[in-house]
Amino acid sequence: MINPTDPCPCTSGRTYADCCGPVIAGERPAATAEALMRSRYSAFAAQAIDYLEDSLMPGTRADFDRQSVTEWARSSEWTGLEIIDTEAGGPDDREGVVEFAAHYRMNGEDRVHHERSRFAKKDGRWFYVDGRVGRRQQTVVREGPKVGRNDPCPCGSGKKYKKCCGAAA
Repeated sequence: MINPTDPCPCTSGRTYADCCGPVIAGERPAATAEALMRSRYSAFAAQAIDYLEDSLMPGTRADFDRQSVTEWARSSEWTGLEIIDTEAGGPDDREGVVEFAAHYRMNGEDRVHHERSRFAKKDGRWFYVDGRVGRRQQTVVREGPKVGRNDPCPCGSGKKYKKCCGAAA
């Protein structure tokens, strides 16, 4: 059980009573996809397994493994949540994505669960839809035009790229 005056496990800097506590207790809905993500992290720390199931998008709950989730929540010390990126998911949006790193300690070992999660709103309430574990692949964007093998080397040597800087590549 988390004391309402304790710092919220989601590391927002607010107290549990001011942050995720009322969302988990059903006193108010999460205003954004990020707020729902934060409350789900805090629910693991609070071992609020019913909330974790109820915050899943209806229709996706058949895959919810209550026993495994309960075991993970109880056997872990939840040490902090890091929000890496958000896409949409604001109060007026219908969908959103939150990339996060959930920090926890299990069996004396520090661990990180990194995920990009999709959220959607149904009947004015945010729900967790699904997530992809692991870091997002970053697309490499070339600053200038691609240098061809037979083009002059951009280093200014006067040689063809394939005989100069391209020979090492």
